[in-house]
Amino acid sequence: MKGYQNIVFFKSLILLYSWTVLTSCESPEKKSQTISKPVKEEIVITPSSFVRSTGDVEVANNKKSIILSGESTCTYQINVKEAGRYRIEFLMNSNRDSSSVWIEDYVGNKDGRTYNITGTIPVENGKEPILHFRDGSPLNKGGHTIKLQAKGAINIESIKMVLMRKHLASPETLTQEMSGENWDLVWADEFDGSGLPDTTKWTFDIGNWGWGNSELQYYTANRTENARQEDGNLIIEALKGDMGEKWTSARLTTRGKVSFLYGKIEFRAKVPPYRGNWAAGWTLGDDYVDELSWPYCGEIDILESVGYQMNDTTGNGIAHASAHCGAYYFKLGNQPTGTIDVKNMHEEFHTYAIEWSPDEIKATVDDQEYFKYDDTSTPLSWPFDKPQNLILNLTMGGGWGGAMGIDPTIYSQKMIVDYVRVYQKK
Repeated sequence: MKGYQNIVFFKSLILLYSWTVLTSCESPEKKSQTISKPVKEEIVITPSSFVRSTGDVEVANNKKSIILSGESTCTYQINVKEAGRYRIEFLMNSNRDSSSVWIEDYVGNKDGRTYNITGTIPVENGKEPILHFRDGSPLNKGGHTIKLQAKGAINIESIKMVLMRKHLASPETLTQEMSGENWDLVWADEFDGSGLPDTTKWTFDIGNWGWGNSELQYYTANRTENARQEDGNLIIEALKGDMGEKWTSARLTTRGKVSFLYGKIEFRAKVPPYRGNWAAGWTLGDDYVDELSWPYCGEIDILESVGYQMNDTTGNGIAHASAHCGAYYFKLGNQPTGTIDVKNMHEEFHTYAIEWSPDEIKATVDDQEYFKYDDTSTPLSWPFDKPQNLILNLTMGGGWGGAMGIDPTIYSQKMIVDYVRVYQKK
C-alpha cells in the first residue's frame, strides 16, 4: 500500500514541476498563451448520489459510500464549470482480485457511442480504501450524464474530478493560399535546439486515461526523457516501467499556440519497429474539446505506422493516411484510408505529407501520392474548412498499436522527427 501511495505522490510532484517549468521558461507575454496554472476546480461526487443503478449496488456508511458486486453500474448527473483536462480520483478498495472500474461519459448520446474517459482502472485488493486515479480526462463545460462501470467486489468512498489544465483554443490561425506555382514556407520547427521542444510552438498533452483507444502510456510534460531536441531532431521516446507506469511517452500539439487552415504539411521522420508501438503525425480540428467533439471536428492522419506491420530487421513497413469526419470514421467502419509500402522506415528518414486545399486532401510519402479525399458535399463529410492543430505522438498498445500485443523484450521505443513544415502556394 505504501508503495502505491508513494507512486501517487511522486507523480503529483512531477506534474507540479511540469506546470512550473512550462510557465517559467517563457517570456511573460507568452505565458497566457501556453498552459494555465493549476486551478482548484473540483467536482465532488457522493458515490451514493446516483440517479439510477444496475446490478448489485449497496449504499453503506451512512449513505456516504457504495459497495458494488459483480457487474454493476451507477449513473450520475454532473455539471462541469470549466472545460479542460481533469484528474479523476477514486478512494476505493476491493476484497477480490481482478476488480475494476471505468467511467463512461455522455451516456445516451445520439450516436449510441461509448465514451470511456478513464480507461479500465484495476482496483487494489486490501482492507482500507486507497487513492486510484487517471490523469488528463477531457471534459467540456456543461451538463454530463456519466456512468460508473464496475466489475468485481468494490467499496467506493469518494469520486472526485480535479481540473489539471483549462482548455485553451489556439489564439492564432494561419490560413494558407493554395493558388500559385511554388511552395513558400510559412511555419516550421527544425528542432535545431537542445533540451525540451520549443514551448512557444508546442504544448504537451498529459495523462493516462487511455485516449479513447485503450492506450497504455502516460503522456508526460516537460520531461526530456520522453521528448527532447537532440542532434537537430526531435526525439519522442516511450519508456517501459517508467514513473511507476506501464509506459511513459510524449504527445506534442500546437493547440493553444497556432492552428492551420489549408497548406502543405510535412513530417520528416523515422518510426520504430517491433510489436506494440503506434507512431503518428496528424491534425485534429480546433473544435475538439472532449470526446463528443470527435470526429465532427475532423482529423487528418498524415503519418501513421504500427510496429507489428514492420519487418524488425529491414525496417520495411506500411504508412497509412486517413481522413475522419462525422460521415466517415473507423468506428463506422467506413473511414477513407490509403496505405503504401515504405522501405526502411526505421533507419531512414521519409517525408510524410498532405496537400490540403478547399477542394481535397492528398497524402504522399517522399512525393509519391497514395491517398486522396474530396467529399465536400456536406458539413459532416467536410469539416476541413475549419482550422486544425498539429500533433506528434508515440503510443504504446491501444486498439490498433497493441492489436498483436507488445514485444516483451523492448523497453524503449523512439520516434525521430527531422522537421515539421507548413507551406502555402505563391
